[in-house]
Amino acid sequence: MVRILGIDPGLRFTGWGVVTAQGNRLSHVADGVIATDSALSVPERLRHLHDALLELARNFAPDEAAVEETYVNRNGSATLKLGYARGVGLLVPMLLDIPVSEYGAKTVKRAVVGTGAATKEQVGMMVRRILPTALLKRADAADALAVAICHAHHRASAMHIANATRMA
Repeated sequence: MVRILGIDPGLRFTGWGVVTAQGNRLSHVADGVIATDSALSVPERLRHLHDALLELARNFAPDEAAVEETYVNRNGSATLKLGYARGVGLLVPMLLDIPVSEYGAKTVKRAVVGTGAATKEQVGMMVRRILPTALLKRADAADALAVAICHAHHRASAMHIANATRMA
């Protein structure tokens, strides 16, 4: 069994979700959102995000982590701030020697819904079906759990291929 921390980074709201995977079976452990105060400076917000993610990682002791990749939009400043938050999301697990994987939004949607063009609502609906005990107070938490689910699927596929190669 492996415990996975999924992170959907954002400077205003960072979603997080923890699942356990045993073979093809997934179980919900916890999920939520870290909110930062927009009245604070960017460095202060990043520190808050760092401290909160560090506490989550210590409390839930994940074996692996997965972070959604940054998308680029027309607003360069917003993209840069998202990149800052993503950097914190990548760094915190590594500080605790937790391996981190990264997945693009289309890859996550394809793994959870079956199409890379899925809407946020469709992702949330499928996350609720896969993990019926999830709280999902915000879409950010559903997105984070979707990242964790995506990682679990990719991890299971890689293990299956490795086992098949060894047996050949």
